[in-house]
Amino acid sequence: MILGVALETAGGPGPPPMLVAADEGGPVWPVSRAAARTAARVCVALDLTGAPVAPVAAIRVGGRCPEALRPVADPGVATIVRGGHSVTGRRLAPLDTEAVRRFAAECGLLDFAVTATGSPVLPEHELEVAAIIAAEVPGARITLSYEFGHPGLREREAETIRNAALSAEVDRIADDVARELPGVPAYFARSGGGVVSAHYFRRFPLACDLGATASRARGRAELGPDVPDGVAAAYGALLGEPAAQVERIVQARGRAELDRMLQDARDEALTRVVSAGAAPGSARIAETTVNPLSYLPDGLYRVRVTAGGQLWSG
Repeated sequence: MILGVALETAGGPGPPPMLVAADEGGPVWPVSRAAARTAARVCVALDLTGAPVAPVAAIRVGGRCPEALRPVADPGVATIVRGGHSVTGRRLAPLDTEAVRRFAAECGLLDFAVTATGSPVLPEHELEVAAIIAAEVPGARITLSYEFGHPGLREREAETIRNAALSAEVDRIADDVARELPGVPAYFARSGGGVVSAHYFRRFPLACDLGATASRARGRAELGPDVPDGVAAAYGALLGEPAAQVERIVQARGRAELDRMLQDARDEALTRVVSAGAAPGSARIAETTVNPLSYLPDGLYRVRVTAGGQLWSG
């Protein structure tokens, strides 16, 4: 038996979770809590819209900017420190490590969002900042913007801050699922379809921001339009397989160099989908897109690689 769980609201009172099982190919509901604990795995669908958010310490690595364009962490605090790279990977300034260290030590927060200019091409300064934070703040949860891949600084920064703000809440949700269903491997529905492991969910909650919405659409397609929302979302979640995506901005001088960078992105996507819960032997590249970036120096491309795989059996 495989269990699907629909959590329609996050972080507040709401209806009890809808439990749906797939047994020999067909949906079964309602499912008792006792029976649920015998499931081979559980797939959880929830939307994080409106979920409680934690205050975030946001660090932008870059140059000065007008007040209206400064990073916004609400709730939380934000700062800009010197450093960063251009879109071609040229270092704009040395990283101000002392400013990073001072902010991390004095902000009093555990959730950090780090965004550096040029990091989709070269994440060096974001990785340095993360190492400093980890040394100064034991137990810190750190989100780095280069892992989201968007070329626009402010779009990437906003997603990084939101991901960090959700970290505490998704830790609570994942802990609750583990406590209610001890020993049952847990997966969480992605916004774009598929599922990810609890470990991946804790690290990249933004990937599951609209998991219930995506799962509900798939469940209705399988079960018909008159099925209750909770049943459709729970059933849609348990139909998902692990999926992960990598986005990068790369600079390549010629086809051979671009091919090497594409292979690096594919390798990373395969690693990510295993982290998301795919059995290693089943991991595969589902889609690769390469688009030249307009109005920027020649040889810059936006690369997006999607990987999929099969869940561990058992």
